[in-house]
Amino acid sequence: MKQNLTQYAIIVAGGSGSRMQHSLPKQFIELAGKPILMHTIERFYTYNPDIRIVVVLPEDQLQVWRELCKQHKFQIFHMTVQGGKTRFGSVKNGLDTVHGEALVAVHDGVRPFVSAVTIAAAFESAAETGAAVVAVSPKDSIRELTETGSRAVPRDRYKLVQTPQCFQASILRAAYEQPEQPHFTDDASVVEQLGTGITLVEGSYANIKITTPEDLMLAEVLVKQFNAE
Repeated sequence: MKQNLTQYAIIVAGGSGSRMQHSLPKQFIELAGKPILMHTIERFYTYNPDIRIVVVLPEDQLQVWRELCKQHKFQIFHMTVQGGKTRFGSVKNGLDTVHGEALVAVHDGVRPFVSAVTIAAAFESAAETGAAVVAVSPKDSIRELTETGSRAVPRDRYKLVQTPQCFQASILRAAYEQPEQPHFTDDASVVEQLGTGITLVEGSYANIKITTPEDLMLAEVLVKQFNAE
């Protein structure tokens, strides 16, 4: 059990506005009067005011973010780190700010509706097992592509992965010392390459990643629910 370790949240915000059909990077688009990224940071601060928050942004967005924080009088203390060329590089840069053994959550900057309950469950599981990933069951039927077409597969054998993904820092550091591979689609896949098992933690369908205009429409509804809580 390692539940008394310092907790970190590495919030990776490296997106653009292309799929959102927006001139602003998606993490800076306003939702209920402030950038999406501010809502995301607030979720982790609400969960634990002492958590060490590290925000990873592309180099050309760091100054824009500082100006947004001034404009919105955003007071939650956090470190900012320059991102890498890929998500792998960005997480690795964020990980450089983590000192000693700790528990580290890696989270998408555009998932602003993660609950304190989900964050707590992920940290607790990582403290016990070393690696914990938030996931939900698919709602829709699933088909697997084959050489001749496609075939139905049982959806109860599959999970849709979300963030946060939480790890003991020593495990995550060792994982990110590996060379980057094309199949590294998230932190769990990087850690799994070392042979470390991944524990799944139940997520929430509200914990959406805002990447398209349709997501933003749903977010406008969800933010009212979260602000009412």
